[in-house]
Formats: sequence, C-alpha cells, structure tokens
Amino acid sequence: MMNFEGLDPGLGEYAPGLHGGLEPGLDSSMDPRLDPSLLQAVELDPDSLAVPVSESMHIVEGMYSELHSVAAEVGIPVTATHFDLQEELLWMGNHRGHASSFFGPTMGRYSSFQVHMTDDIRHIQSMDTGVLFLTKTNLKCLTRGGLIMFDYPMEEGADMHSLILTDNNTLLMGGLQNYVAELDLTTVQETQKFTVEVPGVAIMRQSNRFFFCGHTSGKVSLRDLRTFKMEHEFDAFSGSLSDFDVHGNLLAACGFSSRGLNGLSCDRFLMVYDLRMMRAITPLQVHVDPLFLRFIPTYTSRLAIISQTGQCQFCEPTGLANLADIFHVNTVGQLLMSFDVSSSKQALSFGDSGGCVHLWSSAPEVSFNSYSRETELALPCLVDSLPQLDWNHELMPLSLLPMPLTSTEPLLSDWPTSLITPSPRRAPLVDPEILRTMKTVGFIGYAPNPRTRPRNQVPYKIKDTELEYDSYNQVPESPIGRDEEPHLYMVPKKYRKVLYFLEPVRCLVQNHLCQKEFCLACELGFLFHMLDLSRGDPCQASNFLRAFRTIPEASALGLILADSDEQTGKARLGHLIQSWNRFILAQLHQETLEQEGPQAYRGASSSTLGSSGESVIGRLFGCEVENSSLCRCGKETVRSSLTLLFTMHYPEQRSLDKMIEEYDFAEILKKSICLEQSTQAWCDNCEKYQPTLQTRNIRCLPDVLVINCEVNSAKEAEFWKAQTEYAYNKALKKEASEPPKPKEPLPTEWCLEEELCSVEGLTFDTQAEDMRHVWIPLSLKMCISKTQGLEVSSLSEGEELTESEEAEGASVYDLVVTVSHIQHARTGGNLVAHIKVGETYHQRKEGVTHQQWYLFNDFLIEPIDKAESAHFDVNWKVPAVLYYVKRNYHAKYDLRIKNPIDASVLLTEASLARKQRKSHATFIPLMVSEMPQASDLVGLDAEFVTLNQEEAELRSDGTKSTIKPSQMSVARITCVRGQGPNEGVPFIDDYISTQEQVVDYLTQYSGIKPGDLDAKISSKHLTTLKSTYLKLRFLIDTGVRFVGHGLQKDFRVINLMVPKEQVFDTVYLFHMPRKRMISLRFLAWYFLDLNIQSETHDSIEDARTALQLYRKYSELSHNGGQEEFRKVLKALYEKGRKQDWKVPDIDSADGQGTAVFPSVMGL
Repeated sequence: MMNFEGLDPGLGEYAPGLHGGLEPGLDSSMDPRLDPSLLQAVELDPDSLAVPVSESMHIVEGMYSELHSVAAEVGIPVTATHFDLQEELLWMGNHRGHASSFFGPTMGRYSSFQVHMTDDIRHIQSMDTGVLFLTKTNLKCLTRGGLIMFDYPMEEGADMHSLILTDNNTLLMGGLQNYVAELDLTTVQETQKFTVEVPGVAIMRQSNRFFFCGHTSGKVSLRDLRTFKMEHEFDAFSGSLSDFDVHGNLLAACGFSSRGLNGLSCDRFLMVYDLRMMRAITPLQVHVDPLFLRFIPTYTSRLAIISQTGQCQFCEPTGLANLADIFHVNTVGQLLMSFDVSSSKQALSFGDSGGCVHLWSSAPEVSFNSYSRETELALPCLVDSLPQLDWNHELMPLSLLPMPLTSTEPLLSDWPTSLITPSPRRAPLVDPEILRTMKTVGFIGYAPNPRTRPRNQVPYKIKDTELEYDSYNQVPESPIGRDEEPHLYMVPKKYRKVLYFLEPVRCLVQNHLCQKEFCLACELGFLFHMLDLSRGDPCQASNFLRAFRTIPEASALGLILADSDEQTGKARLGHLIQSWNRFILAQLHQETLEQEGPQAYRGASSSTLGSSGESVIGRLFGCEVENSSLCRCGKETVRSSLTLLFTMHYPEQRSLDKMIEEYDFAEILKKSICLEQSTQAWCDNCEKYQPTLQTRNIRCLPDVLVINCEVNSAKEAEFWKAQTEYAYNKALKKEASEPPKPKEPLPTEWCLEEELCSVEGLTFDTQAEDMRHVWIPLSLKMCISKTQGLEVSSLSEGEELTESEEAEGASVYDLVVTVSHIQHARTGGNLVAHIKVGETYHQRKEGVTHQQWYLFNDFLIEPIDKAESAHFDVNWKVPAVLYYVKRNYHAKYDLRIKNPIDASVLLTEASLARKQRKSHATFIPLMVSEMPQASDLVGLDAEFVTLNQEEAELRSDGTKSTIKPSQMSVARITCVRGQGPNEGVPFIDDYISTQEQVVDYLTQYSGIKPGDLDAKISSKHLTTLKSTYLKLRFLIDTGVRFVGHGLQKDFRVINLMVPKEQVFDTVYLFHMPRKRMISLRFLAWYFLDLNIQSETHDSIEDARTALQLYRKYSELSHNGGQEEFRKVLKALYEKGRKQDWKVPDIDSADGQGTAVFPSVMGL
C-alpha cells in the first residue's frame, strides 16, 4: 500500500518518547538556515544524510510517494497550503504574508506576490474568479496573477483562523473571538454575525446537514446550516483540538489531552463519532503523534494522519492502525506546519517550517482536479526569434524595420504641441426652460422635460445639407409599444404604422364595430383609438395579435413564426411582409364588407359599410380588373374581379444576353398591372388543358395603389441594381448638360451656436448624387384612355397636369410609403418603413400644417429626406412594399370619427356558461338611472392567468437572465360603484373566456380555479374579452375615474389606454419617493383594520378596499394638508419596517367587523 523507500527499518521499534507531543528539546533545532543550493535536486533522509534523487522517479499506482519538493522562501515557515479547485495550481502562504503558486506536478512557479506586510497567512481558498487569503486581521481576494480584487479589514481585536464558503457568493469566517462573521462576496459587506462561546472557532467544516466548528477547548459543535444555532456538541479532548474532518456519517478528530502539571500531551487516540446516532464509537489508536488528519475516500474511507515531525499513517476509521502503513516526509529536521489534499485525492501537499513545500502523489500522471480548466500562462518572449524581413519587397511596411532611437533627431510621430492639444466639443447649453423649472434636492436637480428635442434618438441622415435641424422637432411619437408579445410580430408591427397614417383607414376602422368575437378591423380600431389618445406613451397591441392568432388563413400563409425562426434568422422577412400586405387588405375588406346581423351589443350602431354592401377598403384600394383567357382554338373567356394590390413582374432575361436592358419604372409597372402571360388552362371548347394567353386590364384607377415589389431572389435584385445604375448615369449626363446651380451650404448640427461652421475644404453632394440607388419616381401620372388603355409615366418634381390631361381623367399619384428589408446574414435583418406623414396628422397632434418623411426603425423614428425614401441599395436594403396615393384623395371621404359604443353595452347580457344560472349572481347591472357620468368614481380590479411560462436561464454568477417573458391573459374584471346608495356594489364581474391553453391559473393570487373559464362546466358569469373591453371603453370615453391598486399592469394586460387624469392608483397615493411599493393587504390592515387576501385574492374585495383607501386618502389629505399626510406616510413606512411588511394574524371576525357597504349584504 505504501512506499517505504528511504524509510529507516527500525522506525517501528523506536521508543515512545521519540513520538512525544510538543517536546521543548526540539525547539532549538527547528529553525536552521539552509543552503538553498541543497534544495534543488537532493532529498534528506531522517539521519540528515544527503542522498541524490534520480531524475526519473518510479511511482507505483495507488501508493503515495514524494514527487517534487520546492523551497518557496528559505527559513520562512509555510503556514498554509491549498490545491486550487479550478486549475492545476498549488498555493502556499508563509509566516511573513507572502503567497506563491506552483503549476502542475513539476511545481514550476506560476505567480508570487505579497498578501500582507506583517501577518501570516492562515487560510487559502480558491474561487472561480480569484483566490481568498485570510490573515489575522484581514481578508484579501486576488486574481491568480496577483491583482487585488478586494481587501476587507476585520474589526479591531479580531483573530481570524479559518473560513468556509457556504455558496458561490457567501462565506463564514471564524477565529479566537466570540462571533463568526458572514460576508457577502458580491458586495464585500458583512451581512450578519453569529455569536459563539469563548474561545471561538478555530476550524470549520461543512456537510449537507451541519456546519462543524472546532474549538480550541477541545470541543466540536454541530450547527444549523441556515440559522447557525448549535444542534449538538462533542467534547472530544480535555486539552485542545488540533484538527478534525467529516466524511459521510463519520467525524474524526485529533488533539491534545491535559496531563495535569505536565501540561498538554498529544493524544494518540483519534475520537470517531457516528453522526447518525450522535455518539462516539470506539477510538482509533495510531502510531504517530497526530497533528493533521484528512479523509481520503478513494476506494475506502481512509484516514491520513500526519504528525508534526513528518510521519504519515493511513488507516480505516473503524479498523486498526498498522505499522506497515507509515511513511515519512523528508523535512530535513523541520516541523510540518500545513497540510492539504487535492480534490482528486491523487496528491498531498506539506509545508514545513523551513519554507519548503513537498508534493506527494499516488499516480505517475497526477492531476489535482478531475476537471481543471486551462491555466493562462505567460507568452514566451519572441525578441530573439524575429522573422526574416525582405526590405526590398514592394509591399513590405517600413514600420516593421527596426530603427535605433536617437535623442537629437525628431521622429515623424513627434507631432507639435499645437496639433495634439485636445479640443473637445463643448456641450450644448442647457435649455433655459429646464433651468427655470428646476427643483434642487441636495446636489441633484429635477425638472420636467420640455420636449423640445427627441429623447434618446440619434439623427439618421444621409444628406446633412438637405435637412434643416428644425424638422427634428416634428417627430411623431412611436405608435407601437415596446412590451409586445415576445415573438413573431415584427411584420404586423411595421404594417400597423403604415395603416395608421392613412387617414381614411384610420377613421374607417374606428367607426367599425361588429358582433364577431375576433375581428381584426375592430381590434385595429381599438388600437388606433389608443394611439389617438396617447401623448407619446407606448401602446400595446396584444388584443390585436390575439385575434390575429385565431384566423386560420394567417397560419396557412406562414405569417405566424416559430421562436426558432426569428432567433436564428431563418424568416424571410421581405417575402413575409408582402404576404402580410396581401392578407391584411383582404381580411379588412372582407370584415367590413360582410352584412351585419343582430348586434351583440345593443345600441351599437351598425357599420354603414355593412348596411350598404360596399367596403371603403374596396373603394380605397380596390381596382376592378378584367381577366381575359384566349385559347388557341379562338375561344375567349372574360371574367371581372376586384384586386386590392398589384405585384411587380420583371422581364425575363435571355441567357445569351449578358447585359440587362434599361427599363423605366413606369413601364415595368404598366406591364405588371396590364399583365400578359401564357399558361396552361382548361378550355371548355377543347375539353382539355390548352396553352392559353391570359390578359389583365383595369377599368378604373384606385385611390391607393399598393405594389408588392417581389425582389425575393438574386436575379430580381440584379435587375433592380442595374436599373438604379442606369437611372444614376442618366442623372449625371443631365446634370453635366445643364449649367451648375450654386447651392448655399447649411450648417450641420455639430456646429456650436457661438461658432461659425467652416465649409472650406468640404464638398457637398450634387443633385445627381441624390439619384444614386434610386429607380422609383416620387410621383406618377396614370390615365386610362379609350384608345391606348392604361398609360403610366413618371412625373418630375413640381410638374402638374395640364387642363387637357385633367379632362382626359389623368391622375397624379404621390409616393407615401416604402417598406424595406434591411438584410443581415446572421439575424435575418429587420424591416423598416419610410412614411410620408401628412398634414392631417400634424394638425391633429401638433396644431401645425406640415408634411414630412419619417423613418420608422422599430422604436427609432427619425425625419429623413424624401430622396432617402426611394433609395434602395439592394446589397443591404431591399424594397418590399410601395404605396402611391392619388393627390388630394382625402376630399371624397368622410374623416369624422363617430364612436360606435354607447351605454347599452353595460346592460344585462347572457352568460356563455351553461351552468351560470344555477349559482347566485355576484353583481347587479347598472340601471338606466345609474349610468355613469364624467368624474364618477368606479372601483376596478382584474385577475390574470398565465398562458406561457417565463423562459429564463441562470448565469454562472447566479443571476437570472430572462430569455422570453411570461405571457399573461386577463381572466376576471370587476367594477364596483363608487358613489350613490349602492356604493361598493359591483356592476361588472365578468370572467373572460379564453380559447388559448392556460398553463397556470395562479389561484393563490387570482382566485381563478380550473374550470372557471370553460363554458361547458363554469358556474361564473362568462363573457368574451371583446364584450368586457367595450364596457371599459365606454366608461373611459364617458370620463369616469378609476380607483384601484396596481392599475397600470391591469390596463396594460387588458390592452387599454386610460388618460392619467382618470386613474387614481392607491399604489402611488400611499407611496413615498424612492421607497418600496406597499401591498393592498398591508394598507387595508393599517388604515382600515381589515384583513383581506388571507387565503386567496378576490377582485370584488380588492376593488371595494381600494375605494375605501381612496376615501381615506381624500380624508387625510383634505383635513391635514400635505405636511400632515407626509407624516402619516412616514409612520406607515416605519410600521411596515417593524412588521417586515407582513400583516399579523388577526381573527377574521375582528378584521371584518366594520360594515363599510351595508347594501352589499343583499348580494
């Protein structure tokens, strides 16, 4: 088992006196000054005879033999050794506070640095990011290279001896004082102290059940992992404890026994305890004087017992010690001061009082850890191995040639001081309005945002000279919010922006209301209504997306993306937006064209579109086309239909033609609208499929011309690129033939107000440069003549129709929308829209008459030049959708919005649940005399369920990273009366039916149980989300004021935009700045003496309580003023801190004794 080479055969026959404990006679010879040259390649036997050590040492597998020894600092005792738990490093610390590390079994020095100037290093512990060093009065963390990460000083009088990591970010430190300190490694602050009895804790170990603390009094205490309270105690030795270790259900300890007047004597009996029965078992007698011991559980639970004189014995804790299992560490007469075992159990390390570290191994190829990460080693010096340089080579950079530095001649890189003096751009002046309204608290100033500049937006400009800075003040707010559902909805988000800025569409969908539960036109109208109300706040579209998911055609067209498709960039966004373009127009046309039946909401005015059988979508986008099929037999078939958009068709290029021919965009557009193509079709005359010439002609011109560009392949992209080059060359020739026009340069935004911008040496783009990568015209002229059919031509800027052209029915179309696909190889890119926002929007929102092109890039909205809207470099920006509108097309449409929601939506309606009639009603609908008026109070509360769980991952440092947030859905909405004789009585208590799968009902917090939302088995008043949404919309439009707790989240999930002046949220009424939010339950207990939410949440109870709290707030703020109310809030927070924000257990009868709403008892 052991290797006995070099061991004295008579060691086992030595007299017992040789193994005495701490004999005073040995002290005089323990600190010799060794010659460092003797410690390089020799070992010393017990008789101090020098014996050379062969370079190739034979190590027997399973037996521990000395592998290497190294002198760290000669004559300085090694007080701590530690095997690194992450890398192949062995650490040591000495009596003078110096630390060194050695790499691998060869013990090559890796790093060496000073940890403390005077104190000795008592404990070393490695972590993932660094190494901890504990001294008497200090804990220091350094990187493995020696850089300080933190330095934590102890309290005065501390005498630290040991530490133990309890988790990745927390450790305990103990020593010869009456406490154990807990330290948070993240904040490097002491979190708490645990009191222990004197003389303190010198050794600490840990298992999955207890903390084990060894005391110098000879006792070992077992303490709780969470509270550190003592659970059990073993009185191991009468004198003192030197070491102990724990493995499995066994605890083994070694120490000193008291011998009366003779002082302490090393006890050769090891105390062994069974942790299952908490009692001692038979002591283990050993043949060495034990100072250190460790369990080395390889094949069995072996114990390694180490004496101070260098003897080591292996034995089983429940067996008998054998003299044959002893080996000796050659310490050259020095005492062993430290000992450690590697995590792989293959290596042992010993540190002696002479400054040497000894490495012993049980395997020829020793590894300190089972899985060690790679250690970063210093790169070797490459000065002597420079490559040969051929300085005659033309491409050889002269900077590679070495050049001697001279002190007399200046170098080319020595720039004069005048050229290298930093001159940073001065910050712009603070807005005077901010300085005027600023309030200072301490050294921080607070002021409302005057909104004179866009917030957190970077200017996006291609031509600085084409844009004036004033246009940046006319940026519309982002119409779509950031907190959308986490996947697949990039395409609808971009397109909803396009439809919102088409005024007839915006007015049409807001006037539309039908009885379908899932109607995109209705949901789009609700969304546009929120956008009209918003003052720059983001608006969510969760209800619109919910309706979108229920339409089978959307899934069939591939418009609903999987998470993986969007994350990996597999989605073809250019093709997807064009499919969405076709789908949404057809869907809106169908939904607004359908004849409406009996209204689901009494009094809701029927859409004029449905009653007349005509769709405004058809009038706006529709174009009546005549499709003709001519068979080669001579039979012609003509059919008429309505199309809402046109797709671009590009000419086929012959393979022999290397050059792509030049085409005008108007020519390609005409051929795409009046399409001619040959295809196989069924002929009734021939009674079989025949080659057929199909021709399409239009009978009228649409008001809005929608074009899908269909640039979906490299072939089409090459065609588009070639046409842009032709257009650019034509513009260059035209500009060269005309006399140059002087252009007054405009100062750029980087110039300061006090400085004049120098334009010397700068060149500005010419007019022809604006035409680079531009093929589509900003305006088109279209006309249908009786002789030539459709005529399409480009219209230059400023050109108008003649009287004869107007008489012939010609129309001018202006470009108002371009949607582009910004390509990216890894992510798939994203979609951006260029929209020309018209005068009606600016007049409605800002009160100015203005037209401006804007770039909509997700949440970034920037004004751009009109040329940028038609700029398409297909290498990275591919056109997808174009919108042209007739000039002045608004005149023929009624742009007034008539709210189709009236008071009848609040009247009684039938429940979807079949069993609802069998249960008692939980609400009383409003009577006609109780209809709410402006400024009336309404208590509101909502409960939610989870449709998709949150997806998150834990990082290596223990923090959580959210990959995909949870998706919530409203399950119950309750509104209670806020005034009148029935104050507190609910008039809405709707459970919302859902067709989507619920993964968590959150019953503890919502009160919703499985089955409550199922129409087949529910006993609740079950309705659709749209029905309840209309009730809340009517209350908002009426101007009622909602009172509740946490209404911001409720309205966000319900997908409602409520003006701030109509919301009284008790979360913020009883809140102090920079303090925590207070729960409704605690507020009810503190102010109203009510015990609510004891078992589960109930929305009726919560809404009533919020109303009472608002009444209490009004009373406190009215009677005492703001100063008195601030004192009440301070007392509230002080009480909360004392109670730990927990409501004490109160008898429910006492808590609900006050009848606040007597009329409620009738329910």
